[in-house]
Amino acid sequence: MKKQTVSQFIFLLTASIFFFSCGNKMNKNTGSLEFDSIQVNETAHLFGDTAKPACNLVINFTFASQSSDPRLKDSLNTYFLSVCLGDKYLAMQPEKAIEQYTQKYISDYRSDLEPLYQKENNDTSSDVGAWYSYYKHLQSNVQYYAKDLLVYRFRYEEYTGGAHGIYMTSFLNLDLRTMRPIRLDDLFAEGYEESLTDLLWNQLMAIHKVTSREELEEMGYASTGELTPTENFYLTKEGITFYYNVYDIAPYVMGAIEISLPWEMMQHLLSDSLQITESVR
Repeated sequence: MKKQTVSQFIFLLTASIFFFSCGNKMNKNTGSLEFDSIQVNETAHLFGDTAKPACNLVINFTFASQSSDPRLKDSLNTYFLSVCLGDKYLAMQPEKAIEQYTQKYISDYRSDLEPLYQKENNDTSSDVGAWYSYYKHLQSNVQYYAKDLLVYRFRYEEYTGGAHGIYMTSFLNLDLRTMRPIRLDDLFAEGYEESLTDLLWNQLMAIHKVTSREELEEMGYASTGELTPTENFYLTKEGITFYYNVYDIAPYVMGAIEISLPWEMMQHLLSDSLQITESVR
């Protein structure tokens, strides 16, 4: 009887170790996070009249839906809401925040444009233009999630009349151990700025197969802003990609510009205390 009890104990202990080990392998990412999204596609006409111009709001908002750490989930969603909708919605649950944001966008569109439209429509000498048709598209997604690192991408596009709309993309690199955004000062040793700037210029020259900064400037680079390391970057297994939106360093016609630097190229500039790169390298 005693031998049978000991055998059962050993079996249970072995099984527990096995399942614990498997669980660790399956949930090696901090927080064991799962994600979901909220979609909106709302069109609202001026005066509620389908014959009149309208606004269109499209949202695809990604949020943390499950986590082994509820506080981590809530903190992440606070960051996500701040990036996508603004600080006014931080204290809300994602569903409520999206609902209120949608209502406000439509309400603001009508209250701002209906008086102007009415006045212009009553003026027979004026031709009511298509610029009354507005749109706003907001899209976010988790671009990378492994171990202690999460990279969140947000794209914004809006038209409010004029020759063309405006668009931009921003990135949030989060250290899940500290729940803080990762900045360049966290990645690089003190005094990195000039050397990193040189690497960006050199990489851009290599991309365009030219040998001088002057040649790049003739193409339009650095005509609307200086080419320096931007905090709008994202981390990958290969390195860091610096993302410059339209007008940051070049005219609108050149679009957004990405410059990727491999880890090996920046090795001499990285901070000695850097640990977060273990999540991507």
